[in-house]
Amino acid sequence: MLFPTFEFLVFFVVVLLFTWKIYQHSKSHLILLLIASYFFYGCWNWAYIPLLFGISSLAFLFAVLISKNNKNIWFGLGIIVFILILVYFKYSGFILSIFPVLWIEYAFGEKIDFINPVLPLGISFITFHAISLLFDIKRGKLNFTPSFVQVLLYICFFPQLIAGPILRASTFITQLTIPRDPHHLKVTRGMILICIGLFKKVILANYLGTEIVDPIFNGGVENANHFIAVYAYAVQIYCDFSGYTDIAIGCAFLLGYRFPLNFRNPYTASSIQDFWRRWHITLSFWLRDYLYIPMGGARKGFIFKLLFLMITMLIAGLWHGAGWQFIFWGAFHGLLLVINHIWVKIADQYLIQRHQSTIWKIICTILTFNLVCIGWIWFRAPNFDVALLIFHQSCLDVLQGKIFSNVNYLTLLAIVCGIGTQFQTLTSRSKVERWLGKQAWFFQGAIFVLIISLIEFLAPSGIAPFIYFQF
Repeated sequence: MLFPTFEFLVFFVVVLLFTWKIYQHSKSHLILLLIASYFFYGCWNWAYIPLLFGISSLAFLFAVLISKNNKNIWFGLGIIVFILILVYFKYSGFILSIFPVLWIEYAFGEKIDFINPVLPLGISFITFHAISLLFDIKRGKLNFTPSFVQVLLYICFFPQLIAGPILRASTFITQLTIPRDPHHLKVTRGMILICIGLFKKVILANYLGTEIVDPIFNGGVENANHFIAVYAYAVQIYCDFSGYTDIAIGCAFLLGYRFPLNFRNPYTASSIQDFWRRWHITLSFWLRDYLYIPMGGARKGFIFKLLFLMITMLIAGLWHGAGWQFIFWGAFHGLLLVINHIWVKIADQYLIQRHQSTIWKIICTILTFNLVCIGWIWFRAPNFDVALLIFHQSCLDVLQGKIFSNVNYLTLLAIVCGIGTQFQTLTSRSKVERWLGKQAWFFQGAIFVLIISLIEFLAPSGIAPFIYFQF
């Protein structure tokens, strides 16, 4: 069940009506949301409902043991269990595909084929939520033991279940303890976010994916413009993922819950460090707080800081997928971060102040954006060799002066519109929200219906799954 479908619309309206019908009964309210969330997940594959319930139950068990005993053994054991679950489903096939080459074929004289387990939808986000719960209880950020229902709903709450944003137990479970009030809903804000998300996903991301990105990256297109395809994918993945996040945050608002900001105009970043403060913010901060800082962070000196940064980004690459192309993508961003930190350290104060001019910031932004786009080649390509081929062909397009050849104007317009969304400020959106909020409810409803109808009319046929569903 995908967000931009009629099925989800019916599902969400029914959930919205029933949950607000019983909002005064807090426990029943949470149970109904829990049932709806399991139904939402089950629409993908009912066979993995026991896995989702099992991970959530284990998270609750370890949470109780840690809160009552406060022993590192339960915390460490819980982290190991969830990491092993993630490794089995996501990386066992990749790991076993390497080992036959190294020793099985050598020892037995023949290669053994391994069947990779079916990757459960959103397994990375599910396990990360479970790990976050254990960390927050161990660190005292969640100063009470959550109930079984609260833990289950925290891990499987349907707006964020598949692709985030990654929620912190200390902030979301606290919301579950406070009764929701329908008189304090941010309905206008939620609907604006849903409309923005639908536009970015249904029109921009889907069009660029079907028109140029998928045909070129999947191979089989002659005389294709690989250079434009790289930038098209940069826009596609942003519009696709941030569009999902906008819809998720909007739906959460209508249900009475707040999700954290996950994107802040990442392609306007003036450095790679700034980029990771703007792109998939909840993952960046999760890696910082639960991986980089526990490893040592900046506490053990500059050299170790750079080492921990590289390790963190390698793990970030592996988190996104089991393949050498993802390892390279993580290493590439790790190297860029290392260079960024070295530059900041060796540049004297005079040089840094001199480089705060508007022109210098524009140059840095353009350079950062292009470096990120180069990295996206390995992120999107089905394997490392194809990524190298796409990169090589893109360079040839530039050298041969074929930057705008074999590409239609609608594709260029979609890319420009996608990049243009980077300059949408929270202030401008707040102005629209305040103006709409002053209008009568039926007038607001008519505007939102009109916008959604136009999106449906302009959208290409079919709805492609969100890119981050595979993670």
